[in-house]
Amino acid sequence: MPDIAVIVVNWNAREDLRACLKSLFATPAPKCDWAVWVVDNHSKDDSANMVEEEFPRARLIRNSENLGFSKANNQAIAQAKDYDLVFLLNSDAWVKSPEALDKLVEFAAEHPDAAVMGARVWNPDGTLQFSCRNFPDMWAGLVRNTMVARFFPNNRFAQRYLMTTVDHNKPRTADWVSGCAMLIRNEFIRKHGALDETFYMYCEDVDICKRAWENGWSVWYCPDAEITHKIGASSDKRAEKMIWAFHESWMLYYQKHNANAPFWKHAAVRAGLWLRAAVRILNRRRHGVFPEKKSE
Repeated sequence: MPDIAVIVVNWNAREDLRACLKSLFATPAPKCDWAVWVVDNHSKDDSANMVEEEFPRARLIRNSENLGFSKANNQAIAQAKDYDLVFLLNSDAWVKSPEALDKLVEFAAEHPDAAVMGARVWNPDGTLQFSCRNFPDMWAGLVRNTMVARFFPNNRFAQRYLMTTVDHNKPRTADWVSGCAMLIRNEFIRKHGALDETFYMYCEDVDICKRAWENGWSVWYCPDAEITHKIGASSDKRAEKMIWAFHESWMLYYQKHNANAPFWKHAAVRAGLWLRAAVRILNRRRHGVFPEKKSE
């Protein structure tokens, strides 16, 4: 059976991190060979000391600054290079049982062509997060989390992007899966690289899935491995900055994968993204909500 390295990046989310690690180290332990890395991005809430004192089996990396999501994950990925699989798990997520790791390992063994695999993800209230998706297009961008969605919540562009009409009880390929609970085959990383550190946070999951498909691998959704994801434990602390970061990452993703698009199209996409970000920030100031809740 393949072995698995679980990697959790944390920034000022001590209590959520504690719940995450408790779920991983709960008994019975997974049957597969496994290890856990925690990368702490210079938290100010004593997260790193908590890990050291309460979870001595976790391998702790303490950063002297916040390096962002991609670079911090890559630190642990480099240390876990001898493992067959790496599982990126958000600090505000937890496995519903340690069995989830075995399910992921078994799924990876059954799908050797899969470079990236995603778990089934639930919100804390028991509703489904749409964690496997199609690649976004311009129309999905226009109707996702905008005024259009309020008037046409079941529009076909959003449905296609979120894959809301497919059966999420069955395994399936997907264009991309959420990085909150993402399994990556180390063979793919050795050949094609880990997360792109150009993305400070957001879109690194879309990007690595895009690269998987471009290099002849596949991306799969594994519903038997179940994760609960709270969303926003760290990002909510700097919500407006994260809104800008979210839209900047989508711009970087567009530029990277559409390098040959004409200048006017790049300019139009950038203008549209910044306008969307500004509207979302104004909406947050009016209503006090982080705009990606339950869907990011």
